[in-house]
Amino acid sequence: MCPVCTVAVGAGIGLSRWLGVDDLVSGLWIGGLLVSLIGMTFLWLNKKNLKNNLLRLLIISLYYFFTIGPLYWTKVIGNPCNHIWGLDRIIWGIIIGSAVFLVSYGFHLWLKKKNNHKVFFLFQKVVIPVIFLLIASLIIYFGVC
Repeated sequence: MCPVCTVAVGAGIGLSRWLGVDDLVSGLWIGGLLVSLIGMTFLWLNKKNLKNNLLRLLIISLYYFFTIGPLYWTKVIGNPCNHIWGLDRIIWGIIIGSAVFLVSYGFHLWLKKKNNHKVFFLFQKVVIPVIFLLIASLIIYFGVC
């Protein structure tokens, strides 16, 4: 998890909303951004030697609450016509995007482990999650939307 990756995911969110991309795809990028921000926060906490699991759970909850809450209060989410299986498209996107980002980061760590704890290429930690999110976006955009 790094600042460059966070900026890349944030740019993806802005670009998708500007282009009028479906909320499911936008939510995917929001979920990726949230996981990236949570990971960076955890790294910062580790540097401060704060490794409390309850604090980590609180941070995860707050990040998701302060992202989803304003979307709900401003009526970006909550429209019954924008639901899939009873849940808003953005919420589904956030769930899927969070999972995709976690899997992509795990894949990055696996690749590093296979290469004697070295990256295969520069910015691998940034490129892999962004590629995973792009592939998931294309699958959702052309498969679901």
